[in-house]
Amino acid sequence: MKITFHGATKTVTGSKHLITLDNGKNILLDCGMYQGLGAETINLNYDFGFNPQDINYVILSHAHIDHSGLIPKLVRNGFNGRIFATPATIDLAEILLLNSAHIQEHDAAYVNKIRRNENKKPVKPLYSHEDVKHAIPLFEPVEYKTPYFIDDDIEIQFFDVGHIIGSATTFLKLKEKNKTVSIVFSGDVGRYGDPVLKSPQRFPQADYIIIESTYGNKLHDDVDSYSAKLKEHIIKTCIEKRGKLIIPAFSAGRTQELLFALNELELNGELPDVECFVDSPLSIEATEVVKKHAKYFNKNVQKLFLIDNDVFDFKGLRYIKTVEESKKLNSKKEPCIIISASGMADAGRVKHHIANSISEKRNTILIVGYCEANSLGARLKQHPDEVGIFGEKFKVKADIEEINSMSAHADYGDLSQYLACQNYDLVKTIFIVHGEPDVQQEFKRRLMKKGFHDVVIPELHQSFVLK
Repeated sequence: MKITFHGATKTVTGSKHLITLDNGKNILLDCGMYQGLGAETINLNYDFGFNPQDINYVILSHAHIDHSGLIPKLVRNGFNGRIFATPATIDLAEILLLNSAHIQEHDAAYVNKIRRNENKKPVKPLYSHEDVKHAIPLFEPVEYKTPYFIDDDIEIQFFDVGHIIGSATTFLKLKEKNKTVSIVFSGDVGRYGDPVLKSPQRFPQADYIIIESTYGNKLHDDVDSYSAKLKEHIIKTCIEKRGKLIIPAFSAGRTQELLFALNELELNGELPDVECFVDSPLSIEATEVVKKHAKYFNKNVQKLFLIDNDVFDFKGLRYIKTVEESKKLNSKKEPCIIISASGMADAGRVKHHIANSISEKRNTILIVGYCEANSLGARLKQHPDEVGIFGEKFKVKADIEEINSMSAHADYGDLSQYLACQNYDLVKTIFIVHGEPDVQQEFKRRLMKKGFHDVVIPELHQSFVLK
């Protein structure tokens, strides 16, 4: 048996890990798209590093595109097996993948318009809406904490990992030559004490662990502090400066956390009387999916339902659907909050709102999540005097602020708590993925101090024999 790492190696995107049994069966853990890596992104997404026709099963940890985004391409290139995920992940993956297909088709059309003028051959999108529609029937739902036998040699079990709705730790039991090997794949680990979701669940002892490391060298601010900080930014920007508070937010996860926090402020009589716009059709769809799976919310939210039947709604909230409505927000002079995708501010409608607002002192750009190093969000966090957007230079006069406590990724303390259910002496190897190289090195040192004997940071397409 061996495992080969085909993505999220020394980077936080493109999650793909292939387990190959001696009998030839191939199990792919995640099939994520690379995002935000500049010119090399295209080549990385076109080359899997394996033949999709050889894959028997896909196990999806959660719906975010850096973990699910190449599933339609996998199907397009010959995969016809089964895809296992939680029910909420399947519902969320469908809308995220359809949106991704739209982006692929739109980008290809834009590039081909230029290529035609240069007498060059047209390029094809990574996949289309039709490819997504062919992929969706291959999904099979598996509930949390329910052992599920894929076949005689492979058993899976999902455990809630608290990152986004439906996200899961994957626990695999693989039979080979009358022996059983257990492998745990963390996917992306959420935070303990999340305001909406349940904390990560304990999982059985593993022989091998594959763990993410996005914030493996940091400690976030207290998770309970972000509502108060959000209120501070609303008051400073919208009440005192009479400006716009622009918040880039991922459609699935972060947008719902923001809406929940704003609703909580209103219930407590602390929400300033300011209009709030969610300007992202995908965020609207994702919020409906999250509401559909309310049984996965934590006990505090379940109690809140006794007095509030919609914990993501509040006075002054309005959803923006059309492009025309979105453009009107740019000419709006009154103070307001605009929550819009994407979370790294590198695409989507929020990029237009930032370009329109960044050169006015009265406005604030509030970063509330992880931003890949090359993204617009990351560049703004450096507080530059000017920034390039859509090929133009803009003076940065708006305030650039951050709320670090809103991260949906575990910090070092959370990851330590996540691994506390394991006997370190029984773990043969722990593989560190989904992190920047310097972060992974520090996380490796911390894990070895805790008692893990063999801690490995894989290279892209590197294979390891699992004994």
